[in-house]
Amino acid sequence: MSQLAEDPRLAFFKDWQATARRAETLIDAARASNAAFEALRQELVQYRQRFQLARSENDARIASLNAQIEALGASRDGDEPLTITVLRGELQTQLDQLKVPRIVAELAHSRVQGLIAEIDRLVRDRATRTLLERGPSPLNPEYWPEALTDLSDAFLAVGKESTGRLQSLAVQRTLWSRAPVLVLLTGIALVLLLRGRAWAHWAGAQLRKLGGEGAGVWRFVVSLLQVLLPYVGTVLLVRAVNLSDIAGLRGSLLLDDVPMWVFLLYAAHWLGERLGVFQIRNELVPDGTERGGRVALATLATLLVLHMLLDRIAGIESLAEESFVVLAWPLILISGLVLWQFLRRARLRKADAAAAPDAEEGLVPAAGNRALTLMRRLVMGLALLAPVLGALGYVNAAMGVIYPTVLTVGVVLFLMVVQRFVTEIYGWLTRTGQAAQDTLFAGLVGIILVLMSLPVLALIWGARVADLTELWSRFLEGFTLGDTRISPAVFLTFAVIFAAGYVVTRLVQGSLRSTLLPKTKIDPGGQNAIVAGTGYIGIFLAALVAISMAGLDLSSLAIVAGALSVGIGFGLQTIVSNFVSGIILLIERPISKGDWIEVGGQMGYVRDISVRSTRIETFDRTDVIVPNSDLISGAVTNYTRGNTVGRVIVPVGVAYGTDPRRVEAILGEIAKAHPMVLMRPAPSVVFQGFGADSLDFEIRAILRDVNWVLSVKSDMNFAIAKRFEEEGIEIPFAQRDIWIRNAEALHAPSASSNTAGGAENEG
Repeated sequence: MSQLAEDPRLAFFKDWQATARRAETLIDAARASNAAFEALRQELVQYRQRFQLARSENDARIASLNAQIEALGASRDGDEPLTITVLRGELQTQLDQLKVPRIVAELAHSRVQGLIAEIDRLVRDRATRTLLERGPSPLNPEYWPEALTDLSDAFLAVGKESTGRLQSLAVQRTLWSRAPVLVLLTGIALVLLLRGRAWAHWAGAQLRKLGGEGAGVWRFVVSLLQVLLPYVGTVLLVRAVNLSDIAGLRGSLLLDDVPMWVFLLYAAHWLGERLGVFQIRNELVPDGTERGGRVALATLATLLVLHMLLDRIAGIESLAEESFVVLAWPLILISGLVLWQFLRRARLRKADAAAAPDAEEGLVPAAGNRALTLMRRLVMGLALLAPVLGALGYVNAAMGVIYPTVLTVGVVLFLMVVQRFVTEIYGWLTRTGQAAQDTLFAGLVGIILVLMSLPVLALIWGARVADLTELWSRFLEGFTLGDTRISPAVFLTFAVIFAAGYVVTRLVQGSLRSTLLPKTKIDPGGQNAIVAGTGYIGIFLAALVAISMAGLDLSSLAIVAGALSVGIGFGLQTIVSNFVSGIILLIERPISKGDWIEVGGQMGYVRDISVRSTRIETFDRTDVIVPNSDLISGAVTNYTRGNTVGRVIVPVGVAYGTDPRRVEAILGEIAKAHPMVLMRPAPSVVFQGFGADSLDFEIRAILRDVNWVLSVKSDMNFAIAKRFEEEGIEIPFAQRDIWIRNAEALHAPSASSNTAGGAENEG
């Protein structure tokens, strides 16, 4: 390792070894604070990034040397020119030298990954132990007086510190020197706090003149300004107090969190108003128009702010554990009860709406809201569980349950408001109105918002920022497939290049289909084959170029692909057979688009030929999908292959006693008179024979277009019926004479019948 550290290309390796040894010592001792471990982890992450870059160092040169060594061929001991042996040795030496940084980076990367994982595990174990740690019960009356005393002493300490600083000459000089700035900041802050909402309404009135009121865009903007302007005023006011230097250490620590607390209060008020404006009603919202729902949200936000204030005071004044537990548990209890009542009102409203005979459509959630139903039940359970845990002494667990639950409900309600707003804009733009709420767009917006909120929810429920960055770094790092590392950058490169190639292929196909091929003498079937072949070739080339440009080396997967191809061949042999048959059809073109064919008892026109199947439109306008293998291996009748000339046969029968020559002459005249019948060869009339009921004749004629065969046959039948009627020629129909042998037996009475008749007469 010492030799590696002396390498100028690995100058940072010595520092890394020292950092790694220090990290291992701290991890083994497990005595450092979480803040120290987080700082150390950040330092290790920086090293990991450098090692990750070094892992791909000299890739191009290494690939070039490998290609040169492969070009020299396999080594032949004792039977190889000396020049080639020397050249191979030089190339191998260069290759080994170039691989040194990569090998060292791989080793260091594995080591740093292990150290980071150990730090994460240690911090998580500490958090778990703290969460499950049992302390004193807040129900013990002995702790109550001391808790109230500690709380009052904490506020008095802050007040005394500020009062003492006001009496300081240094602070007074600071106030006088910064008076103009302080007055300006305080004035602006008070104006924003007192007149911010009114200014927001005025700004909305001005913005509505630009249009867009149909979607409530400016109304939504005004609502955001009603939160933003007072928040900015709070920030300026806190800044003025900090500049005055009268707050002291305790006051400054409290003031740092005031803007966030004020934002939470305004955000809860805004959220309650938006739920009412958008009329959002579901499993988590009692009723957007009820004042009780808005009051509940504001109360929960206030309790959350009070918890943050108590937690900050406990950190500043180092409150006794008993005092903190006694002060924290009432907030937990009230938060759980308010949250439970908030969701209980939603359940009762749902039941009333379902029971109402004239319930408004959409008031009762559909089956798609089962996730919200499950979430409501879970939240109600946690709202009742948290106070119980706190009462038993598990205050940390109670706080870790109730406040993340409150924030989660707030985030979900916020997502509902944003989803409704975006969907309303979509409905306004597409002129679909409220119907846009039931479209696929609304569902997609909801899914996207949920995915975007997952990191926020993870942080709410105790995930560290380091955990999220670790997941993101692993995602960016990708995974190894064979000798190739697949990362988002590689995948994005592949997707962009392939998409570009696909678009170019479609443009070329469109140009061929609409511009170039129609100017040639190629028949429509051939044009369709050229266009389809161009598409397959273009997509294949696009994939090939994308793989090459993305740097994917899939050669190491050849063995795996060969093994899989055997199983795939058995399982997909029918699909492969149809695919190959489709390529044969496009190349040989035994049938083409527009041909009239008959296959497997189905007759119709070929409308489309794809790589797997062929679509045939029958004469009753139904589509029949025929596998391409049937067209290759089976018997196919193509009535229009090459040309549309075809024959029509019209059978007709006349009564016995009719002059056959006269019939022949009439039928010949009818055939020659039809415009679709060709004269070369001339139509013929065939006397087929003596049928059971008639003399059988046939008209046989060649048509210009066999697609008109049914129409021609119908025209000739009409003409035959008319001429035969004029000429008095009878077209017979089947008749049969029945001869009964011993007909007299039907009239002779039987002996049994006579006997029966006599008996009846006697009775």
